[in-house]
Amino acid sequence: MAQHRRRVAAAGVDALAWFVGVIAAVVLRFEFEMTPQMWLATLALAAIAAAIQVLLGFQFAIYRGRHAYGSFEEVRTVALFVTVEALFLSVFVVIFGNYVGIPRGTILLAFPFVLLTMFGVRYIARLMIDRTRKPGDEAEPALIAGAGYLGDNVLRSILTDPSSPIRPVGLLDDDPAKKNLRLRGVPVVGRTTDIADAAKRTGATVLVIAIGSADGAKLRELTDLAEHAGMSVSVTPTITNIKSGEQAPSDLRDISIEDLIGRHPVDTNVELIAGYITGRRVLVTGAGGSIGSELCRQLSKFGPSELIMLDRDETGLQLAQIGTSGHGLLDTNDVVLADIRESETLTALFRKRRPEVVFHAAALKHLPMLEQYPDEAWKTNVLGTLNVVEAARAAGVSTFINISTDKAANPTSVLGHSKRVAEKITAWAGETTGMRYLSVRFGNVIGSRGSMLPTFQALIESGGPLTVTHPDVTRYFMTIPEACQLVIQAGAVGRAGEVLILDMGEPVSILDVAKRMIAMSGKTVEIVFTGLRAGEKLHEELVGDRESLERPFHPKVSHTRADPISPDRLDKEGWEARMFAQPRNNDTAMMSPLHLDPETTP
Repeated sequence: MAQHRRRVAAAGVDALAWFVGVIAAVVLRFEFEMTPQMWLATLALAAIAAAIQVLLGFQFAIYRGRHAYGSFEEVRTVALFVTVEALFLSVFVVIFGNYVGIPRGTILLAFPFVLLTMFGVRYIARLMIDRTRKPGDEAEPALIAGAGYLGDNVLRSILTDPSSPIRPVGLLDDDPAKKNLRLRGVPVVGRTTDIADAAKRTGATVLVIAIGSADGAKLRELTDLAEHAGMSVSVTPTITNIKSGEQAPSDLRDISIEDLIGRHPVDTNVELIAGYITGRRVLVTGAGGSIGSELCRQLSKFGPSELIMLDRDETGLQLAQIGTSGHGLLDTNDVVLADIRESETLTALFRKRRPEVVFHAAALKHLPMLEQYPDEAWKTNVLGTLNVVEAARAAGVSTFINISTDKAANPTSVLGHSKRVAEKITAWAGETTGMRYLSVRFGNVIGSRGSMLPTFQALIESGGPLTVTHPDVTRYFMTIPEACQLVIQAGAVGRAGEVLILDMGEPVSILDVAKRMIAMSGKTVEIVFTGLRAGEKLHEELVGDRESLERPFHPKVSHTRADPISPDRLDKEGWEARMFAQPRNNDTAMMSPLHLDPETTP
């Protein structure tokens, strides 16, 4: 009922605007010297204009909730409607105005006054509504770092949410052109380097980082400045998540260690991706793993005609099915329980299902485990890859993406050597078929099963000690969604036999990550150094010594080539001899039972 009354009131205001506008136009034209006949004609014209506005306004749902009152959409619709009505009435007055004493320009004179009145009333109403929706004084004062698109969206969400736990008191931005900017009434109070001073002047206790392009290094810098000023730190969702509707700009969360060491996804060409995924039969090996399950989730958005998820882990397959289909019934043929070590099973499956695009994510990945059991690395990472490649070739697969690791560049471990051979097998298939058989190489994956962060977290929660291999060890990091985005992009821009490498930025100190996680936990936890193990590197490499790079398609994706190796040249004994002939770390004197593996390979 209240809503109905507001709509009737809105129609009444617009009718009154026409009524007053027409009368004012005629009265001012004749300086109030009007005959009774002219008064009567003017009132009649004003009534007709007002009636048209109301009747057609309800007919076209202007006063029936088509748009929120005072919104830009409603203002645009009203302006168009009033313009059309003014043109119609102007023709009417030009034809019949002289007979009743109404000037031909009456409507043209009334038109701006009518629009100004309608817009003015809506603006005042919008201000009053927004004032009632603002966060209360009990909300924590906050500074917003970033006065761009993302910052504007965050402000709009917060300033129209009376239950928001924070209220913006200032903006920070490094663009000199925004020095005097006031965004939705909130002023820019300094640069992002002025956090402490701005917090002191405004009383802010929270820093909200709303910089869409901020990488881990920038987030670490801002977080350190905020913590030094005694402020808590929150971050906004990514622009991608906001535009996709997955999250709202107001979905703020506390900054996490993943934010501080991760990187934002590279820009991808969605049209290219859709071109080779949409309507195609796609198969993913290792679909139950951290990378494989996220890969399936992202691929499902591009509309493949069939998405086949293969793994030997039935629980992992169930989770992957939940992520793509919304259920984990495991009674449909989109999930396949199979082992890539079994060549006959793979060949029969590929012959029956005829996949057109294959993502090979199945692998053994834990470096210290494979150092103890190198035979398993050979069986899965080498022969398993060969089995998948051979089945794909026999089925006529046109695009094959092998997921590799930075350990394959100048390898020193069993893991690195086995994945390097997998790259060479993939390159051989690309060379012999002329199809896009290629590999994607990237660094450590944040949050994957058995990776560094979950292990650190478990050690911290148990009271420690938190174990690190070496005080100087560094690693490259990327998030699981980013890794999968690169893999999918590779299928669009990669060429036969290539290895694609993401520009991973600067490597991150593992010790620094450990210290930050301890600080964020609020606990006192001892850090113990255990020493590098066999096969581990102090600093990882993304590019081998003999590899040359080019970037023909994307500024952050490099292309190199792997030396192809045919299946008849695979020699396990020779592989082992070359591998174990190299110098290998074997510093186990400080080894702890709770040893932390900083390797988080895909």
